[in-house]
Amino acid sequence: MAEDATVPPFEGFPAAAAEFYQQLTVHNTREFWNARRDVYEAAVRGPMLALTHELSAEFGQFKVFRPHRDVRFSTDKSPYKTSQGAVTEGEGGEFYYLQVNADGLYVASGYYQMATDQLSRFRAAVDGESTGEDLVARVAALEGKYTISGRALSTAPRGYPRDHPRIRFLQHKGLTAGRDFGAPDWLSTRQAKRRITDTWRGAAALNEWLNSYVGPSRLAPAEIH
Repeated sequence: MAEDATVPPFEGFPAAAAEFYQQLTVHNTREFWNARRDVYEAAVRGPMLALTHELSAEFGQFKVFRPHRDVRFSTDKSPYKTSQGAVTEGEGGEFYYLQVNADGLYVASGYYQMATDQLSRFRAAVDGESTGEDLVARVAALEGKYTISGRALSTAPRGYPRDHPRIRFLQHKGLTAGRDFGAPDWLSTRQAKRRITDTWRGAAALNEWLNSYVGPSRLAPAEIH
């Protein structure tokens, strides 16, 4: 990918990014936003655009989420999101996600909210003896360093016994490996880029399993905000 001279190099997320969201959490109003828009642009959106521009050469084109909330069907009428996220989809179907908020940086990858056709393939692979035990081993190698998320059911899905040896995974409707880094000193430097890419590459074994046995949905995709 050719370098774009209009996009400055990524130099980290300054401390002002987390501070901005700490304040927005308390003062989630248009008045506050308009008064602090320059901070959002310089400390949050600008660095996120620079970072995702650099990452796109390896991971693909990112969608940087808009800051405004869709409040049409929500009882919470707060106008702004209290985080800045970005996501892209790999060639095999896995997602790569990062987020900056009041607590700092969160990074994850995997399959988030699988569609019904993906869930069917996922559960069949979990149920299979060899494929299911392969998943168990891969997740075990990640746990401790990563947080495994996506568990959504309190019991077995229909058609599977409650005492299934891999009931834990059958209860998932998504499967992601993530790391919550907080706000260490390196977040405001270019080291943040390496930490993010290392996190995604480190979860490759999980994504390889998901891509092999689940793959992208063949249904019409839902809009990601």
